[in-house]
Amino acid sequence: MMRANATRRPPPPISAPIRQTLIALGLGLLGTAGAAAQQMGDARAGRAVAATFCIQCHAIDGASRDPARVPPDFGAVADMASQTALSLRVFLQTPHGDMPRYQLTPTETDDVIAYVLSLRAR
Repeated sequence: MMRANATRRPPPPISAPIRQTLIALGLGLLGTAGAAAQQMGDARAGRAVAATFCIQCHAIDGASRDPARVPPDFGAVADMASQTALSLRVFLQTPHGDMPRYQLTPTETDDVIAYVLSLRAR
């Protein structure tokens, strides 16, 4: 059995231009993460979309939170422990039950998701 050499060589030094490039890349990625978080949707616009398409069947104001109601109130949907932006996106893009097949734009979808998540009980 071979033993690993106990002495380790230090990694080769990183040149200044490469180090600066890596730092700039890291800072750029941090900046895009913040921008992506801000682009998740506009809850006010999402309420307007919900008032146009969803209010005929759903209670959209968040005041009603009856989890047994069919179709569910937006407040109850928001309070589901498993509810995430991704789960709402999948739900909104998948046909199910008697729900009409609305073709929301990506922006409208983001806005509705932001609105529903804004209704979470605090």
